[in-house]
Amino acid sequence: MLIAADKFKGSLTAVQVAERVTAGLRRVVPDLEVAAMPVADGGDGTVDAAVAAGFERRETRVAGPLGDEVTAAFAVRGDTAVVEMAEASGLQRLPKGVFAPLTSSTYGSGELLRAALDAGARTIVFGVGGSATTDGGAGMLSALGARFLDVEGEPVPPGGGGLTDLASADLTGLDPRLATVDLILASDVDNPLTGPKGAPAVYGPQKGAAPDDVDALDAALGHYAKVLEEAIGPKAAESASAPGAGAAGGIGYGALLLGARFRPGIEVMLDVLGFAAALEGATLVITGEGSLDEQTLHGKAPAGVAAAARAEGKEVVAVCGRLALPPQSLGHAGIRRAYPLTSIEPDVVKCIAEAGPILERVAENIARDFLV
Repeated sequence: MLIAADKFKGSLTAVQVAERVTAGLRRVVPDLEVAAMPVADGGDGTVDAAVAAGFERRETRVAGPLGDEVTAAFAVRGDTAVVEMAEASGLQRLPKGVFAPLTSSTYGSGELLRAALDAGARTIVFGVGGSATTDGGAGMLSALGARFLDVEGEPVPPGGGGLTDLASADLTGLDPRLATVDLILASDVDNPLTGPKGAPAVYGPQKGAAPDDVDALDAALGHYAKVLEEAIGPKAAESASAPGAGAAGGIGYGALLLGARFRPGIEVMLDVLGFAAALEGATLVITGEGSLDEQTLHGKAPAGVAAAARAEGKEVVAVCGRLALPPQSLGHAGIRRAYPLTSIEPDVVKCIAEAGPILERVAENIARDFLV
């Protein structure tokens, strides 16, 4: 059995999901051979997944989204680093109940990238998602040596709102090591920077942006891209409309300006984690995440795991907190059957509070259905 599941957000980490599923399976088949490979799609939990696969965890002090210092982690193995922007600039870094859609900055994410360069990384997998920010990556670029100035020649305020005052951009001071690094933008979304499907319109409300804030951020990011076009040429405009530019509040745009290659996050992570080798000996793959829904089908971890396993002729089942997909959609995704916690405990509040023990019971059912 190969367990390759993502986290149950708010309840269990991907590592804990694997532990609980293993415990439930072995309650029915005590001598069952189980391999666990926690996965992530580039969002929060990506570093933990890399560490579980044998990467070394490194920690450094960086700026949080509001400028206060936080301890953030990245992962290193050889000359490959896995950097998760949410470690520095994620929603979880904001005080509970506090949102700052106009002023939160990705500066700390740039500091994390710099720390990876300092660690000798030649390949950096930059996982983006779960951000508190909508600054188009301006903060990140500033931490790496770029300058964004107002008409007085002073740095613009942090956050997407501050980009309204942008008069000039200078990227000549960017860390020269970036030119020799293979930077991979790993994301589960392919939105452009601005417009109806852009970062502010689609994801701004999740970060606390009111309708007026969304309009202001969209205008500010559009202005930012135009100023950058004046500074560096057509690449700025091309990158703004490229897939992934709108990821994580537009930090994808900043990464593309640095020369990053955009790839679906789960595909990148499966490569980095060595999924193909682990899959060879598996007779059944168990994937999953907190909610199996329409979003799952568009680049989320379970869909990526199922696609890779199906390509090798492996059978896949999924565990989840709640199931919002019909059997036909699951089948098209390569998932034979899904096992939600709600099939055992209909009370969603209890499922969230007692996810671990309930997941073990779900795993027992999988063992009875497929192994006995």
